[in-house]
Amino acid sequence: MQESLSKTGSNKIVSSIKEYFELIKFEHTIFALPFALSGMLLAVADKFPDLMTIFWVLLAMVGGRTAAMALNRVIDAEIDKKNPRTANRAIPAGRIKKISTIILAILAFGLLILAAWNLPLICRQLLPLAIIILVIYSYTKRFTHLSHFVLGSALGAAAAGGWLAVSGEITIPVILWGFAVVFWVAGFDVIYALQDIDFDRKNNLFSIPAWLGVKKSLWLSRLFHLVAVAFLLILGIIIKTGLYYWLGIFFTLILLVYEHSLLKENDLSELNKAFFSVNGYISIGIFFFILFDKLFRIDLF
Repeated sequence: MQESLSKTGSNKIVSSIKEYFELIKFEHTIFALPFALSGMLLAVADKFPDLMTIFWVLLAMVGGRTAAMALNRVIDAEIDKKNPRTANRAIPAGRIKKISTIILAILAFGLLILAAWNLPLICRQLLPLAIIILVIYSYTKRFTHLSHFVLGSALGAAAAGGWLAVSGEITIPVILWGFAVVFWVAGFDVIYALQDIDFDRKNNLFSIPAWLGVKKSLWLSRLFHLVAVAFLLILGIIIKTGLYYWLGIFFTLILLVYEHSLLKENDLSELNKAFFSVNGYISIGIFFFILFDKLFRIDLF
């Protein structure tokens, strides 16, 4: 009997942990973390970041992203409850309480602040801006069609933060790196928002698809991704990267073309594949190409 109760208790704990991981969409960390790590590798041409810097950057990423997602779930709880696609999320479905999610967000922000305080001064100076972006994102869909760029700014700041954690200063290359991620994220977030176009219009929520419709939104997403690639090209020229970096850009371009080939104005059945799978491959792929460029550099300039 005691063994059975113990097993039941363990199952509840595991189930609760899984629920919180689902709440913050932990698997979506794949969109941000590789770019932060890639930024660290690009920051200094002749050496690798030290282990403690990597450690604090990882903690900052976990803290910042967890806080942002937890707040998003609390702020959007009533909207999620109305939307058939999101009505079964933990808060609107009653499996997790708002107060516990707010506590999670506060603890996660604490982790972000702790990590930033162990990184270069520039990271501490920019910390308030980063927190503001993370907090306001969830509100932007209520008043601007450009909410996709606010989300892009959050991930772009994380990517730039990895770079700044190593270099300690704002330069043209780190700005180019950050903007590449901003436009990449904005492009795929427009794709993600296509699935809620009718709901957003009915509930007076703002998004580019709700504003422009499917066809124009797809074209704008393509444009955003071309701009992202352009920033990567300019960055590579300025910092004189090696062969593998350029192969990484080619790899990215091929996957972006494939991503957009999956989506048609009258057929969005492959939307989840285009949004999650392809962009996950892009972020991981870029990281490994940049890592190879660091380990086995072949100069082209």
